[in-house]
Amino acid sequence: MLDIKKIRADFPILNQQINGKPLVYLDNAATSQKPQVVIDSLVNYYSTINANIHRGVHTLSQLATDAFEQAREKLQQHFNAKKSCEIIFTAGTTHSINIVATGFTSLLQKGDELIVSAMEHHSNIVPWQMLCERTEAVLKVIPMNQEGELLMDEYDKLLSNKTKLVFVNHVSNALGTINPIKEIIDKAHKFGAAVLIDGAQSCPHIKPDVQALDVDFYVVSAHKLCGPTGVGILYGKEEWLNKLPPYQGGGEMIKEVTFEKTTYADLPYKFEAGTPNIAGVIAFGTAIDYMNGIGFDNIAEYENELLQYATKKLLQIEGLKIYGTSENKTSVISFNIDEIHPYDIGTIIDKLGVEVRTGHHCAQPIMDFYKIPGTVRASFSFYNTFEEVDVLYNALIKAKTMLS
Repeated sequence: MLDIKKIRADFPILNQQINGKPLVYLDNAATSQKPQVVIDSLVNYYSTINANIHRGVHTLSQLATDAFEQAREKLQQHFNAKKSCEIIFTAGTTHSINIVATGFTSLLQKGDELIVSAMEHHSNIVPWQMLCERTEAVLKVIPMNQEGELLMDEYDKLLSNKTKLVFVNHVSNALGTINPIKEIIDKAHKFGAAVLIDGAQSCPHIKPDVQALDVDFYVVSAHKLCGPTGVGILYGKEEWLNKLPPYQGGGEMIKEVTFEKTTYADLPYKFEAGTPNIAGVIAFGTAIDYMNGIGFDNIAEYENELLQYATKKLLQIEGLKIYGTSENKTSVISFNIDEIHPYDIGTIIDKLGVEVRTGHHCAQPIMDFYKIPGTVRASFSFYNTFEEVDVLYNALIKAKTMLS
């Protein structure tokens, strides 16, 4: 069992009050809170080694470069990438997806087909729609059922020799569903298609092995993993990253520049133009160390217990309906109560110190499927407690009483 009291002491923000009530933070799917060691990492960089990387011979530059590249090696090991050059630092999941989507512009022809799932975040829809507009490729959609699960028989029907790229989230941010990505990847590869997996929502709960998955691209944001905002990674197989052209031009991503011709740097620098978020990358490495210190198996076990307790508790509220009822899901509960607008519920329980997310969660096609304007989403992390679930329950009872 995790020592939750000790873990919570690592997170300074959890000690505060909201509207005079103890903070109950249940918006972890939007962003996780940061332990003190990650905050200290940011402060330490700016206080002791603040310098640009890869470009200086002076001591501070070398210290910064070493710390930056050590973070890359930590992430390589965490995701089990074959080579460190397959870890590209980006501004986050959205940036990572756009690098791949833009790169495929030169690899597609009119009539080529791309496959997306019905439960994607807008970040894993819009860049591909833009790609289809540029290339006249065709976008096809894997449908879902009422439980919030992909219809894999329908996926089989969509695959063909025209399929060039499949992109699916590992975990739905709106429903918590864990998708069968290994099956999706293997089936796509039989047709020669590449696969990109959006791991933004899975990586706080699951430790993926990109080699075991045999995935071509896997994208992640640090801020979901107790790290800072504005940092993420694009993992890509070396052969695929070499096929893609640079996303941005500038310093660092070049080998040689003349006014007649520019040659590009080798991986990973080809995709890391300009000065990166050095402090954020180093702190991302610290966050990965922190979470691995707790243990992802321990995290998954505890969060599943929280999920089961919270699901049973909330279903005691008359009129409460949960969206996303797959047995294979992470610690997210997306729900509505009767015909009450989710925004109204969120507003009232905020006054009681309970922070949840309301709306369509950047997954509007899911809400259209269920014919609802949005949901209330409570998303749990390993630093949440069973007592906080009880606080949520009581706050919802009060909100329902006031709004009915």
